[in-house]
Amino acid sequence: MQQVMIIEDDPAIREELKLLLKNEGYRPLPVEDFTDIAGQAAQWGPDLILLDIGLPGRDGFSLCAGLRRSVSVPIIFVTSRDSSLDEIQALSLGGDDYITKPYNVPVLLARIKAALRRNGNSSEAEVLETRGLRLHLTRGMVSAGTKSVLLTRNELQILACLMGRPGDIVPRAELMETLWDNQIYIDDNTLSVNMTRLRGKLEELGLPDLIKTRRGMGYQL
Repeated sequence: MQQVMIIEDDPAIREELKLLLKNEGYRPLPVEDFTDIAGQAAQWGPDLILLDIGLPGRDGFSLCAGLRRSVSVPIIFVTSRDSSLDEIQALSLGGDDYITKPYNVPVLLARIKAALRRNGNSSEAEVLETRGLRLHLTRGMVSAGTKSVLLTRNELQILACLMGRPGDIVPRAELMETLWDNQIYIDDNTLSVNMTRLRGKLEELGLPDLIKTRRGMGYQL
């Protein structure tokens, strides 16, 4: 049974999400003690995290950044904050999706299902290698030489798609289809945010120009 961690301080919404997930066949893991959320995530090992922004003592943005240092499972922000700047910040800090309250239940469940399906995808090989880069698919990390960095699921899928076709130009539409399976749920800006974040991590490995933009066509490794 797939486990979904619920990081939501409103008891009513937390209980609603708990019952919703349980009825859909997931095992909900609601957080009620907000003093050590990262420790609970490490102990519980969830398959996906639902994260609010307004939390006691620490906002969801900083919490997401902290969680990304230790987990690579999908993180979906579920929040009443609906500005585009908040959404961009959430994605930049490691979020995989952003849903505003009041949420549409079928859409929320579809996003959860899609994120879990993407997270379960893997190729037959556990490691992809090209041009000095090693992508560890099951560990959610990429390495070059002695350095390594953790990737979000979206970053992992983008890089896996490009590394699977080294030298080819991969259209933006194809990358979006790979990420979300249904383009109604995403926009061009979301892909750009994920690509910028991925390039930043490759720069940490000493490979700042590995992914090239081919204007009007897509990206090329």
